[in-house]
This record gives sequence, C-alpha cells and structure tokens, in this order.
Amino acid sequence: MTISIDNALGVHAKALELRAERTEVLARNIANADTPGYKARDIDFNSILQAHQAGMSEPRGARVMRTDNRHMAVDQGPGVDVSLQYRNPIMPSLDGNTVDTQLEQAEFAKNNLQFQASFRFLNGKFKGMITALKGE
Repeated sequence: MTISIDNALGVHAKALELRAERTEVLARNIANADTPGYKARDIDFNSILQAHQAGMSEPRGARVMRTDNRHMAVDQGPGVDVSLQYRNPIMPSLDGNTVDTQLEQAEFAKNNLQFQASFRFLNGKFKGMITALKGE
C-alpha cells in the first residue's frame, strides 16, 4: 500500500505555504508604511485554502480571461500574483498611502502565531510517520 504525502499531511502543508507568503506580503506593507501612494495588500487566506481543498488551483474569479481577441492580453506568469488583494483603508493618509501600521503589525503577529501552530502540527505529523516507519 502506498502512502500519499498530500493525504497524510492534509491541508496543513498548503496552509504553511500560504502563511509564509502572507508573512512576506505583510512585511512589505510595513516596510512601505511611509512610501507615498503605496497601497496595502493582503492575501485572502480562507478563500485560497478553501479553493485548494476543493481541488481548484485558485479561487473562482482569480484569473483574468480574454473573451474577445480585441481584448488586451494579461501576463499572469511568474511574478503576477492574482491572489493578492488591496486592503480597504480605514483612513488613508493624505499622500495616498493606505498602510495602517498598527493593523499590519497586529496581522503580522497573528499570522506568525498561526504559522508556528501549523509548523508544529506538521512537525508532529512527520514525527509520527517516522515512528510508524521505524516500527516503534
């Protein structure tokens, strides 16, 4: 009988990957808190994870489609991440920057805790699999 790593780990491996990606996005927001015109972005973690569980590569509506040959083509290759969304600012600054530093830091801390929890869960799964393979 073969064991599928994806089945053994479930959604947790994808969750860890998404948490790491979200860490980068939130850090980029914090780093650009004083950049005029910078628009804060975030990942819709739940919709991406639900799409993954449903077997879709991305959430519905995430891809831009050309419905007519006269439409401009949109490059969606590497470097273009359609899962990123702009954050709705509570109170944008006068220079057009939408980063709320306190909100971003709180989201960063929360995401970090969730990353650590996912990591510990996966670590436990791997230890259990190693124990089973050793026959202990």
